Amino acid sequence: MTAASGARPALEPIAVVPEAEAGLVAAVERAGGTVAPLDERTRGIVWSASAGGADLVDALRRAPGTRWVQLPWAGVDGFADVLAAAHGDGRVWTSGKGVYAQPVAEHALALTLALLRRLPRRARADEWRRDHSSRSLFGARVVVLGAGGIAESLLRLLAPFGARVAVVRRGGGAVEGAERTVTTGRLLEVVTGADVLIVAAALTEETRGLVDAGVLAALAPGAVVVNVGRGPIVSTDALLAALDSGHLGGAGLDVTDPEPLPAGHALWSAPDCLITPHVADALATTPALLAERVEHNVRAFLGEGDYAGLIDLEAGY
Repeated sequence: MTAASGARPALEPIAVVPEAEAGLVAAVERAGGTVAPLDERTRGIVWSASAGGADLVDALRRAPGTRWVQLPWAGVDGFADVLAAAHGDGRVWTSGKGVYAQPVAEHALALTLALLRRLPRRARADEWRRDHSSRSLFGARVVVLGAGGIAESLLRLLAPFGARVAVVRRGGGAVEGAERTVTTGRLLEVVTGADVLIVAAALTEETRGLVDAGVLAALAPGAVVVNVGRGPIVSTDALLAALDSGHLGGAGLDVTDPEPLPAGHALWSAPDCLITPHVADALATTPALLAERVEHNVRAFLGEGDYAGLIDLEAGY
């Protein structure tokens, strides 16, 4: 997607803040950009912190001539207030959307297989006890909530299993590799009788609490739920109830609500619940992946090619 005419500034200073991380500074310079301290001359900002909306607002006040802002992660809900106030400001906003798709999709697949094979309960077992409660991903009915880069990567990983996948997305348009693609309003329809629900959507006012008691009840008995999107998309109370009742066969959560999940929270001891502490994209290669995105977008900032990971300010992601 090409930015609006006149939105791309000429060669002018780019600030890497709040921390001038060496890898990001090098990425800017590889692309031909000029790195300089944040001040009134700044025209581009590469934000190096995963949060800090108020700090970013302050940075923009100190650099009112900024025309492009790069955020570090795919999820931008931590900057929701900043983005809401950015409507009509003439700036280009980009994120890490799609950068971490492969590792997150891999993690989602790992959680799914672990749950279907009942690994949480078996990892906690202290005696030899056989049962036949495991389920297979081969030929399973899978629903993926979200249609971004994670979903696209996940569909490729699911293909060898012959899973019948339905994708639920905000807008229209088929997703390659999915048996069905439907809009969010039809979520209940497609999850009815499904064996696996994988949440990989952005957190917006539309998706907050979307996976509620009704959605969980519609899944097939013994179905599993995996969340690698954002915690508040899934109702924690409804999830706990579905696990405690035995209706769900398990839940794999890389994100939770609340987050961080406090010690002693009921999810830690819920039946067949496997929790990882928001580490789906926490690989040794993650900084290099972000640096590649920054390098690409600095080139776009300088007029060479299109921006990647453009944030839709109306949609909020």
